[in-house]
Amino acid sequence: MKLSILDQSPISSGKSARDALHASLELAVLADELGYTRYWIAEHHDMDGLACPNPDVMLGLIGSYTKRIRIGAGAVLLPHYKPYHVAETYNLLATLYPDRVDLGIGRAPGGSAEASIALSGNFLENVRRMPDALDDLLHFLHNDFAEDQMFSKIKPTPVPHRSPTVWLLGTSEKSALLASRKGLPYVFGHFMSDADGPAIVKKYKEDGTGAIVTVSVICAETTAEAEQLALSSLLWNIQKGKGEGDGRVPSAGTAKNYAFSVEEQETIRKMRHKMIVGNPQQVRTQLEQLQKKYNADEWMIVTITHSYEARMKSYKLLADAVFDLNK
Repeated sequence: MKLSILDQSPISSGKSARDALHASLELAVLADELGYTRYWIAEHHDMDGLACPNPDVMLGLIGSYTKRIRIGAGAVLLPHYKPYHVAETYNLLATLYPDRVDLGIGRAPGGSAEASIALSGNFLENVRRMPDALDDLLHFLHNDFAEDQMFSKIKPTPVPHRSPTVWLLGTSEKSALLASRKGLPYVFGHFMSDADGPAIVKKYKEDGTGAIVTVSVICAETTAEAEQLALSSLLWNIQKGKGEGDGRVPSAGTAKNYAFSVEEQETIRKMRHKMIVGNPQQVRTQLEQLQKKYNADEWMIVTITHSYEARMKSYKLLADAVFDLNK
């Protein structure tokens, strides 16, 4: 069972964006040491609780601190950017860090409507054009525009020995079909989708080239500790959804003393159902059960806790449990 990491670079209460970004760097270094396959960092805009609006900058730094692990964006939100610019950026990263760079592509706005307009104007129109933009991006990366096309005269330099690997990210059958049609490997966001993930991934794998499933996991030495950490993450999601709080991940103590309404308790129940939470043995068992449903080629783990130390420990305990099983 292959494991990878999706890092949203969350900012905890009492911490700064700088603290969160340094914690992301430390997490990438740990993942490299533990044997995780890839480390990807996400793109978000104008979100008080998430520190990274530009994965490209962070990857330039993270690549220099790691040795083996593949690094990438999860995802570059293509409707905001010109394909040529994205190709230049990731060719540069692939030149710096040969055979290690992934380029995850998404179509979500990653922020508010106002932030989207500030970034790229008519976002909905850009989303409609995304399949064509994706084609242009792939042509730029593979340097295979038809000779009669204007863009055949240019190339996104520097051109690396091996192009970055392009992945398409999504949470619906529509994104899976697009990935299959373009011949791209696919990443399904189980942790943020209410769709029938196993059915979507199964359909994709009929013609697809490789599937990763992203799941929310919190692992601790005891079940009680894991559940306490998870409650903090769940409260954070509720507050984000309602626009309450300062956007930062609340402490376990805050979550424990929070008076959840009946409606919020039902929301927590639904969100908790999609998470994997427990001690190492429980987490490994739950992952194995989910694997039977998905038959994924790889699992990408997203872990949100108030304590950056608890997050690091969660990934270490998970690695110890799963990689021991692999032996």
